[in-house]
Amino acid sequence: MIRFLKTGRTAEQSAQDAAKVRETVVGILGDIEQRGDEALRALSGKFDNWQPESFRLSDAEVDACVRSLTPGQLDDIKFAQHQIRNFAQAQKDSLHDIEVETMPGVVLGHRNMPVESVACYVPGGKFPLIASAHMGVVTAKVAGVSRIVASSPPVGGMVVPAVVAAMHLGGADEIYTLGGVQAIGAMALGSQSIRPVTMVVGPGNAFVAEAKRQLFGRVGIDLIAGPSETLVIADDTVDGEMCATDLLGQAEHGFNTPAILLTNSEKLAHDTLAEVERLLKILPTAHTAGTSWRDYGEVIVCESYEEMLREADRIASEHVQVMTKDPDYFLKNMRNYGALFLGPRTNVAYGDKVIGTNHTLPTGKAARYTGGLWVGKFIKTCTYQKVLTNEASTLIGRYCSRLCAMEGMVAHGEQANVRVRRYGQQEVPYAGAAV
Repeated sequence: MIRFLKTGRTAEQSAQDAAKVRETVVGILGDIEQRGDEALRALSGKFDNWQPESFRLSDAEVDACVRSLTPGQLDDIKFAQHQIRNFAQAQKDSLHDIEVETMPGVVLGHRNMPVESVACYVPGGKFPLIASAHMGVVTAKVAGVSRIVASSPPVGGMVVPAVVAAMHLGGADEIYTLGGVQAIGAMALGSQSIRPVTMVVGPGNAFVAEAKRQLFGRVGIDLIAGPSETLVIADDTVDGEMCATDLLGQAEHGFNTPAILLTNSEKLAHDTLAEVERLLKILPTAHTAGTSWRDYGEVIVCESYEEMLREADRIASEHVQVMTKDPDYFLKNMRNYGALFLGPRTNVAYGDKVIGTNHTLPTGKAARYTGGLWVGKFIKTCTYQKVLTNEASTLIGRYCSRLCAMEGMVAHGEQANVRVRRYGQQEVPYAGAAV
């Protein structure tokens, strides 16, 4: 039987939060669409106290950011980008154009083509997420996107050199210092000074996620990636310190980060609760992590692996850290997750920063129907067909004509009939007569 030793905010409370976010985002996007650059300057001044002469960084400003970093810092950025580039390339190599003759004279195929332009958003907020530059820009570059725009807010009224350097080294063609909904709106809708893009990707807070949701259809998006989430699945092979560290390691992202322990060990559950309290007394980011833990943290005790599996699939968390006797049990059987981190030797921070998998992942239970950002998100798989012989066109045309007649779609049927008349031996009357 599942028992909750600690629970977070209710679904009703979360729904109320979401409604407020939706209303705010509608107003901001409407303002950007009506007033363009004027709105962007006002919004950036309001939310980030930032109104430069141009939001786009010049080549000289980008170079200055790169030069301001130490050789060691640049090496670390390049190392992370190398890992991400390698894995993205391996993913791309798994995608193949195909062409197959499905029957004599009928050739079908598909081509994999990158989208034309992409905006990669890099969150700022409490922490400048350098790694998000790698995840968006580098992956889009590997996919072959021809125009890559990157944007990130200033932090403390200043451009963040390491973020800019990561964008530049990753291959961004244009770099802007805009944050939040105004950045998403500017890149998706365009303004007098910013050309709109085809697709917007990247993680962010609840407002950024909502902006992407509202703009989807006018532009493509990767997924709805809102506030970070983590689920730790553990048994008595690990201790409370390990579990508490992994929970708080994600809870420090913001004030609304769900962090959940799922275990079949009552002792581990209580030990983890105690360790969380101990760590919060010494953690420099305890104010943020502690607020998330208080409002969104959960501890759930189950009887068995099978029960933990069912509960994990219900939660459908963005990050799932598995530290059990048999972590591969969850790899083989779990269906709803953004990314799995299997065994105590790995952790979510590895995936967030450097190991090579992408850290832009589904949140808010979206893992039930989508995976995270990967090179394939930037690629359109588009089909084509060729009919090479009169016999094939006639054969397919007769089937098509009869099927259209069943549906009553006369004009569709005539598309088939005209080919049967032209390429076949049988006379077919006009007006959708089935053959």
